[in-house]
Amino acid sequence: MNTVFVLLSVQAILGAFDNLWHHELQAKLPQRISARYELSLHAAREAIYGIVFIGLAWFEWRGACALALSGLLLIELGITLADFLEEDRTRRLPPFERVLHTLLTISYGLFLGFLAPVLLGWVQLPTALAFTPHGWISWLCTLYGVGVLAWSARNVCAVLALRHLVNNSDASGSTPSSHLIAPAVLVTGATGFVGSALVAHLLRDGQRVVVLSRDGMQARATFGAQVWVVESLDAIPSETRIDAVVNLAGARVLGMPWTGARRRTLLSSRIGVTVAVVNLMRRLQQPPRVLVSASAVGFYGAAKNASFDPLDETASPRPGEFQSDLCAAVEHESRRAEVLGVRVVRMRFGVVLGRGDGAYPMLAWSARLGLGSVLGSGRQPAPWIHLDDAVALLRFALAQDNLRGPVNAVAPDTVPQARFARALAASFGRSVWLRMPDTLMRAVLGEMSTLLLDGQNARPRAAMAAGYRFVHPRLVEALAALAHQSPTTRPQDDASRGHHMLSPAE
Repeated sequence: MNTVFVLLSVQAILGAFDNLWHHELQAKLPQRISARYELSLHAAREAIYGIVFIGLAWFEWRGACALALSGLLLIELGITLADFLEEDRTRRLPPFERVLHTLLTISYGLFLGFLAPVLLGWVQLPTALAFTPHGWISWLCTLYGVGVLAWSARNVCAVLALRHLVNNSDASGSTPSSHLIAPAVLVTGATGFVGSALVAHLLRDGQRVVVLSRDGMQARATFGAQVWVVESLDAIPSETRIDAVVNLAGARVLGMPWTGARRRTLLSSRIGVTVAVVNLMRRLQQPPRVLVSASAVGFYGAAKNASFDPLDETASPRPGEFQSDLCAAVEHESRRAEVLGVRVVRMRFGVVLGRGDGAYPMLAWSARLGLGSVLGSGRQPAPWIHLDDAVALLRFALAQDNLRGPVNAVAPDTVPQARFARALAASFGRSVWLRMPDTLMRAVLGEMSTLLLDGQNARPRAAMAAGYRFVHPRLVEALAALAHQSPTTRPQDDASRGHHMLSPAE
């Protein structure tokens, strides 16, 4: 049985990583209406695993009980096959997730192979659940079982919540007449971290909002009937009055290594939408007055051992570095709108810190556990901005007619990464004692490691010159606010106090 328990532990560890990294952080399955069936399969499989973990930890399944356990394991196998088919149908799995699933399948096959003779021996005994503890191994497997059962319950709750959203959403794709006669704000990437917060604020301001989303049902369920959701910009009639466009579309840069395929995805997810936005502007009877297009401080590149010399919006890119080339390409496409008389603001974001998504939840989780780390030398600049300011600065850019060109969307308090890590840990009453070697990270992550090991001391000169006042200008105060903020708390309506607000009439 020792080998059986070892293989069960492997399944538990690999499965937990798959759930946390791929299902939660990458795919965000509990937030996707299209993932209801997949989540249902996950809940059923996890319930079976919970029974198996706890059942094998404390009991011998004899006689008919052995047959019942065998039936559960076969059902689990069928659920796994159905899950594979559903994943291929509803989403594109990254290569690493496919590799992980292969390892899980191999591990499960070995588990069944070693358990089979045990079950054959049990099935010949009188029917009973014989209490047979295995010391500390039983308690470890019980811990696995309780965790997996809790996750199963959590997935059931997610399925019920998503079903409620479907029942209460407006699934029609018709064009609201109000958007044809009244000015509206078009937001791409609206279901993302910054985009969803921006749409919420625009709606509170009384703005009419048009949202571009690949998953229309999800977007309608998220924002309700007050938002016009389109799955293609071609669905917007040329007579539609769009006053402003905020382009936030793009796949997550930090995550999978920058393979050739990943680079093409990052480029196409940004450039393709930006080109489509500009084409829409050409087609509209009246072009928008402003386009605010998301870029990043990666525009300035990140040479190894980058200095802490300040970089304002006049600094040049670094051709040949992928992150710089990516940002420069997107900005180039967005500037094509200028020939139409559109004011273009190229918003170069640092790391956006906020509860619920982005980099902060994982960083905070590590720091809370005392696993915060200095990356490389720790001397590299770590440009950041609080979500409140990210949203408020976007609204500020929409409203300020004198603001155009590049704008560094970063707080004025850029600090070395080591100081950032210590401040984050201190916000939870923890210290930093780990250090990730520079050489190891570059070897594992390749060029993507530049996002973590090399930085840009970007300064918000343009925003501050235009009169923007930061809600969270200092890192320590911003992290303290996040650490003590309820997970369900949204940026308040007064987050932009002191800023020019975009009124419905503007």
